[in-house]
Amino acid sequence: MQQADIPSFRALAHQAGVSEWQVRQLRQGNVAQMRLENVLKISEALGVGWTELVNGCSAIALPQSKTMSVDVQGKQDESKSGEKPTDGNGVLPARSPDVSVDKLKAEYERLQGQFADQQNTLLQDFQRTSLQTLESWMTYWPAAVYAAEKNPDLPANRLVPLVRPVEQLLSQWGVEAIAPVGSNVPYNPQQHQLIDGTANPGDPVYVKNPGYTHNGALLHRANVRGK
Repeated sequence: MQQADIPSFRALAHQAGVSEWQVRQLRQGNVAQMRLENVLKISEALGVGWTELVNGCSAIALPQSKTMSVDVQGKQDESKSGEKPTDGNGVLPARSPDVSVDKLKAEYERLQGQFADQQNTLLQDFQRTSLQTLESWMTYWPAAVYAAEKNPDLPANRLVPLVRPVEQLLSQWGVEAIAPVGSNVPYNPQQHQLIDGTANPGDPVYVKNPGYTHNGALLHRANVRGK
């Protein structure tokens, strides 16, 4: 507390945003009765790791608490009777600090995993929503680029470099074109949308607008022309 320039336990509770009861529980080594978020708040206020905080408080407080005396006496009683001792009211004594720390570590790891899963889900939702917004551009812009490359005199040719960052963004998101504009590919009904002419699976078709996949999953099919 001196290193963190906190003059009292009351000031610690105020700075950490927890109740004085929470600080008192930590001082007495009753970590198992605290919420992990409160332990993290106190450790952040003190500028130490939460495992270091828990281990330090448990080592100091528990040997002087009733919990430890009950635990020691309980072991003696248990060795004589073969039954686990209680505190006289039928309640088992508090667990050792090691068990409390293990419980906190397990809860911390669980919350980390849950947070990572939520982040991944939010990212996927954001990408898919953005891709829906970009669908029109993704469909028709490659055709404009293709036309501009065939005729460099077109004013649109000057716009091509301006959209490269968007293409890079799509690539970073795992978006891939099914086929480039102007190419001839075997017709695949699962990947191609026949907009003109006729074609059987495997027949060569002309790609007018590219379709896209996202991490291997189909977003929308490519527009193609048959014979």
